[in-house]
Amino acid sequence: MKILNFGSLNIDYVYRVPRMVCPKETLACDGMEQFLGGKGFNQSVALARAGAPVFHAGLIGEDGGVFLDACREYGIDAGHIRRIPGRSGHTIIQVDPAGENCILLYGGANRALDEAYIEQVLADFSAGDILLLQNEVNCLDVLIRAAHRRGMRILLNPSPCNEALDACDLRLVDCLLVNEVEGEQLSGESDPARIPDAILRRYPGMSVLLTLGSRGAVFARQGQRVYQPAIRAGDTVDTTAAGDTFTGYFAAGLLEGLPVEQNLRRSAAAAGIAVTRKGASPSIPGLAQTEALLASLETV
Repeated sequence: MKILNFGSLNIDYVYRVPRMVCPKETLACDGMEQFLGGKGFNQSVALARAGAPVFHAGLIGEDGGVFLDACREYGIDAGHIRRIPGRSGHTIIQVDPAGENCILLYGGANRALDEAYIEQVLADFSAGDILLLQNEVNCLDVLIRAAHRRGMRILLNPSPCNEALDACDLRLVDCLLVNEVEGEQLSGESDPARIPDAILRRYPGMSVLLTLGSRGAVFARQGQRVYQPAIRAGDTVDTTAAGDTFTGYFAAGLLEGLPVEQNLRRSAAAAGIAVTRKGASPSIPGLAQTEALLASLETV
């Protein structure tokens, strides 16, 4: 069984700010750094760091060779990544002193997928394999339908939550991974306690993973609900990749067949470490460090 992440590859420009900039305001920043990111790439890094054999597919521009180098470094199979003319996707990220962030996203090469490329990639995968998706690439509806025809298990992180999801048949999704904002947009419920049930009423065949930031996460499917508190590993520095870390580790746990409770706890520990570090993909911890944190908590 294999896991394919068909996702975005973005160059992140991260600006340290005293607070988030307001409309019509010019605000001096306290520092700027550049990292490799994109929800797709971050989640592939998390999968690899969790020990999962992960294949990444997606498009990069003429400036995207650094992603191929990074995939080799992290142990991600990049054989399905293609380079096209133009610019790779990028983000402009503001991070405040509390580690909170806001993100401006430019799609670039991520928005140039077509059906022929999708079919070419998916031909290397089969029934039972896992497909992990995010909404930072185009043709999401095509990807979902094509993977379902092959009998793949589909995990969808519908971020950003926008009109592109209207074309997607979410009944074909096996597991939906959302934060509070995305959960409210998809369910119409502002109370996080009601979000999973509202989604399951609409899509009874799927499972839902709702991440709640510093309040932990909830996994729900018909007849089961599991709550996982957040795990604190130190002072919060940057929350940019916390959700992607949780998602990647959780997907790795599904591939391993871990019990839900164990999978959630390990994912929470990894996310707890990630927020103590700067950047997106560089902040994601390895499996040994994550398990060491869990072991230390067992002795307290």
